[in-house]
Amino acid sequence: MNRLNLHLVSDSTGETLEMIAKAALAQFDNPSVSRYFWPMVRSRQHLDRIVSDLASNPGLVLYTLVNPETRNRLEEHCRQLGLPAVPVLDQVTAALEAQLGQEAHGRPGRQHTMDADYFRRVDAIQYTIAHDDGVAWEDWEEADVVLAGVSRSSKTPTSIYLANRGYKVANIPIVVESPPPPALFGLRNPIVIGLTTAPERLVQIRRNRLLSLNEGTQTSYVDNDRVKAELHFARRMFADNGWPVIDVTRRSIEESAAAIIRLVQDRRRPVKTADDGVAKPI
Repeated sequence: MNRLNLHLVSDSTGETLEMIAKAALAQFDNPSVSRYFWPMVRSRQHLDRIVSDLASNPGLVLYTLVNPETRNRLEEHCRQLGLPAVPVLDQVTAALEAQLGQEAHGRPGRQHTMDADYFRRVDAIQYTIAHDDGVAWEDWEEADVVLAGVSRSSKTPTSIYLANRGYKVANIPIVVESPPPPALFGLRNPIVIGLTTAPERLVQIRRNRLLSLNEGTQTSYVDNDRVKAELHFARRMFADNGWPVIDVTRRSIEESAAAIIRLVQDRRRPVKTADDGVAKPI
């Protein structure tokens, strides 16, 4: 298998470019790729400094550069070195310009400006960290989402991922011997979502967790019958309260989060009632 040198050149943090590259590479089976990451490239002097690395490690160049001079200089260097260079956002930007009837702003890092959305994400992350694992249930009404599930059902990583998308998330473990606080069953603002998984998968995850902590696995925490009873108890609670349920067995954190976001958006979407035609949230 040929090894690919992949150069990612950005005039901002490069987060967008990295996500695009990762999504594209995921379509291939175990590609052999060496990544070279070049963020915050905003001057010809900075660009010129990386040319020697491009020459020493020839490969594919993906870039997001909005400054015309910097773009042109990178493209010229790539032509001289015989390297393919792809401006990954150009087609999307051009399509948006055509549909919106306006020209895009050529401003580096515009998507990372410290605007209201930025501070909303910071606030969501702080809230989510402070309300992990059933902590501070008195403030759950401020949340956008409350995730419920048995231990090791991906509640915390999913919460953190959602927080980075700007959602305030609290989560609580469902434990047979320790019922959740009554406040969980009377929440009005947040949507409560249950997370579940296959018992065999959960046992494996819990066992690996214990081994990573150098703890013994002769415990009810990984007993098959006990785990099945836990999951049954949690599912019954979800059903009794009419909470939507997401099975995370074969879902990545990103896929679970996407499903949760759809549920939140559906709940917030206005609908017209048959009697008065007034738009009301779901």
